[in-house]
Amino acid sequence: MDRIFTAFAHRIASWSGQPAAFILAVLVILGWIVTGPIFHYSDTWQLIINTGTTIVTFLMVFLIQNAQNRDGSAIQAKMDELIRAIDTARNEFIGIEHLTEAELEKIKSVLEQECGDDMTHRQSIDRLIRRL
Repeated sequence: MDRIFTAFAHRIASWSGQPAAFILAVLVILGWIVTGPIFHYSDTWQLIINTGTTIVTFLMVFLIQNAQNRDGSAIQAKMDELIRAIDTARNEFIGIEHLTEAELEKIKSVLEQECGDDMTHRQSIDRLIRRL
């Protein structure tokens, strides 16, 4: 079931990000607008677009969240592998995504202190920008 949903979610997420999906959505809206005078802008006419967009939005939330979860997990696995493969990297960083926000902030603060003060950090960034 997971594999089927993942494949389906991946296809829909990929397709929905394409220009054709946007054009289709615009055409649906234009078609709805054009039919307004035919149906005398009735409550049913309005209900159709409201219901349709609500259903699509509701379902897309789950598909987008699934895609983001997969992407985040894949990136995390790749980062963990880089940390593991580099001799000078600290293996303690593998798995820190499971820490609380407060614990991550402490680690971030310590790492920023290890990098030096703000002036040293700013100089490093300036050197990097000049190299580009």
